[in-house]
Amino acid sequence: MRPYEASGTSGMKATANGVINLSILDGWWDEAYSPETGWAIGKGESYDDPELQNEVESNAIYDLLEKEIVPLFYERGRDGLPRGWIDKMKSSMTQLCPVFNTNRMVREYFENFYMPTAIRYKKLKEKEMEKVKELAHWKSFMKENWGSVKILNIKSEAPQEVSVGTSFEVHASVHLGNIKPGDVQVEIYFGAVNSKMQIVDAEPVPMTSNGNQNEGNHEFVGTVICKKSGKYGYSLRIRPNHEDMNNPFETGLIIWSN
Repeated sequence: MRPYEASGTSGMKATANGVINLSILDGWWDEAYSPETGWAIGKGESYDDPELQNEVESNAIYDLLEKEIVPLFYERGRDGLPRGWIDKMKSSMTQLCPVFNTNRMVREYFENFYMPTAIRYKKLKEKEMEKVKELAHWKSFMKENWGSVKILNIKSEAPQEVSVGTSFEVHASVHLGNIKPGDVQVEIYFGAVNSKMQIVDAEPVPMTSNGNQNEGNHEFVGTVICKKSGKYGYSLRIRPNHEDMNNPFETGLIIWSN
């Protein structure tokens, strides 16, 4: 049931043994599915009512079994072999095995997590954990002073309609109090807008301080590039920023514009 499906270890083993997958578009199958490699239950919809979700998706399973899966398996020629089924097996193995396998998984774990973690540990433990102590002190300082952080004003030079490939600047005036501009990351949270006027599939665009400051007030500017057509929107957010943090959101501190 979406969104509770796991990663692709079971799918890896199944595919390597010629098993054709039938599942909802979640977990590894959301990335791996194509009509040539298996079957999808639904189109990745989300439901507020679990009972309705069960009803719709169970009906979809039976529909696929009756109209596609079972006929494909039992449709055989004079040699008694299900040629269509075998073609799908081969296509699944050919397309998925090179991509979804433990070799790639372990390599990416090593490159993206294990090695960076080892390097970070070595860096932090030097000089009797000097950087660890500095990071702990910095976090305490940020928590004590975060209450004074505010977004005062936002200005944009974007017209009502913007052409694909063009860009526009966003200026923000923020109050940081005793916090330095280098200790925060001010970001433009830019993305497509759905029918409920909510920003979806957004990406953060970093803003930089232009050096202007007055009694704890600072000016930041960022540039948004319009890559695709459609209806888009943006918001602003401020979060703590430190080079030794493992996760940019580990402090739990963040400020959003209204």
